[in-house]
Amino acid sequence: MADIERIIKNLKTGAASLACGGYLHSLDTLHRHEILIDAGYDRLMRKYKKIEEIYERTHKDWNQTFYEMMFRTMDSSGNRAAYEQLARIVPYRIIQREQHTQKSVEALLLGTSGLLTAYRDDEYTLSLKSEYFYLARKYDLSPMRFKEWRLAGVRPYNHPVLRLAQIAAFLSQKDFAVNAIIDCQTPQDVERLFGVEASRYWTSHFIPSELTADIPKRLGREKCYLIGINLVVQLQYAYGSYIGSEMLRERAISLLEKLPAENNQFLRRWASYGVKAGNAFESQALLQLATEYCRAERCEECPVGANIIEKARRNE
Repeated sequence: MADIERIIKNLKTGAASLACGGYLHSLDTLHRHEILIDAGYDRLMRKYKKIEEIYERTHKDWNQTFYEMMFRTMDSSGNRAAYEQLARIVPYRIIQREQHTQKSVEALLLGTSGLLTAYRDDEYTLSLKSEYFYLARKYDLSPMRFKEWRLAGVRPYNHPVLRLAQIAAFLSQKDFAVNAIIDCQTPQDVERLFGVEASRYWTSHFIPSELTADIPKRLGREKCYLIGINLVVQLQYAYGSYIGSEMLRERAISLLEKLPAENNQFLRRWASYGVKAGNAFESQALLQLATEYCRAERCEECPVGANIIEKARRNE
């Protein structure tokens, strides 16, 4: 028993650096695959529960659920809470009423975000403010404080102002419904749906009033694929679970297996031990191990840790 306690202690000591990666790499392909399958499905179910919470809070409105999930997914700069707050202040039903004019949607999102007040005005931002003043009175909206957004150190392409302009372009291109998400079956489908370009003003701007060289501000392939992983797949799986459609759940898994693996600090750490994700399903599985088990030092519950402990018990 003392040896088992020592092994558990060592596992927890190395959890922060994902030290069990060496053991995971040493497993034969079949056993490693079984662990990743279990972890991948665990992650899908964890995200399903989050979508279920949003669905219940939005009075069982799938369009609003998708809309809020999209705002969450667009964040890559530590502003998730601000994006979520904005999606609740300006619900999808308001967007639907104004989506025939992209500038109106842009004014609604940027005006309500409070971000327009953080920069000098030019002719375009003044026109957005004027449009927002009208829409805010029409829908009884109050703007957020721009200080609720974390702007320091944010890369230009991830800046909330630009991301909101791109969201406005997506929302105004057509009356999107959950069906548009449900129908995606390939990475190319995802890219066609989400690879939108912000309005003409943003071609020469990353933030208001500061001119740059002309660069079309289109959502790139990598960002579209992240949206595919964290939004399209998750919504397909959640909606499939909700209506009891095994076909839709299988479509979600198939799409996840077709999408390329993510590239982040956790995946790079796993790769340093020789454990490399071959697709997005495997990278999601490795993220589940890192964030749900290693980070919390839940080594005894972790599929990898439990495997190590069980093997030690058999050898005693």
